[in-house]
Amino acid sequence: MNSNIGITDKIIILFNTTIKILRGGVKRLFLKQSKGLFLAGKHVKITHGRHITCGKNVKFEDYAEIQGLCSEGLKFGDYVTISRGVMIRPSSYYGGDLGIGLTMGEHSSIGPYGYVGCSGRITIGKNVMFGPKCSLFAENHNFSDINIDIKSQGVNQKGITVEDDCWIGSNVIILDGVTIGRGSVIGAGTLVTKDVPAGSVVTDKREKAIRVR
Repeated sequence: MNSNIGITDKIIILFNTTIKILRGGVKRLFLKQSKGLFLAGKHVKITHGRHITCGKNVKFEDYAEIQGLCSEGLKFGDYVTISRGVMIRPSSYYGGDLGIGLTMGEHSSIGPYGYVGCSGRITIGKNVMFGPKCSLFAENHNFSDINIDIKSQGVNQKGITVEDDCWIGSNVIILDGVTIGRGSVIGAGTLVTKDVPAGSVVTDKREKAIRVR
């Protein structure tokens, strides 16, 4: 813990952490596997936990919603953080449209209020940082036949890969079929529809015109 933090603040941090460890100690009983400590914030909702595997010191923060129902499961590496209000959803809540799932490497994190639609396979490498309100959609609706309603045409799932050591800024949207190469930086608010080569810096160029009165 940082030496510049005062005694009172350290006590508060330790108290809150202890509560999360105790809460996680109960919730881990319903997971497929959990190594080391498992920390759970307030009002964390975990369903179909037998499909969820966690490494050491994984943290699900307040109001996170993790649905484990999928064919390949959800796998969280050591020291992964799922922040406040994040929703991870591979499948329909009612058992239809079974998705594939998610793998996250060690020391990676998804920022507050993110959405991970892992009906197609999503693979996130090690040391990947997602800012707040990022969205990943590993599925696209088919719509080529104008004589049939879109909902009836089904979906295709190419999957999403984010390689090691990437920084994904706040409000980034990543669509199905995209691979983001190792060590890349994606600027806040960017819509990613194509592969990003390793070591790239990508920013959204849609700037609004500013007129001075």
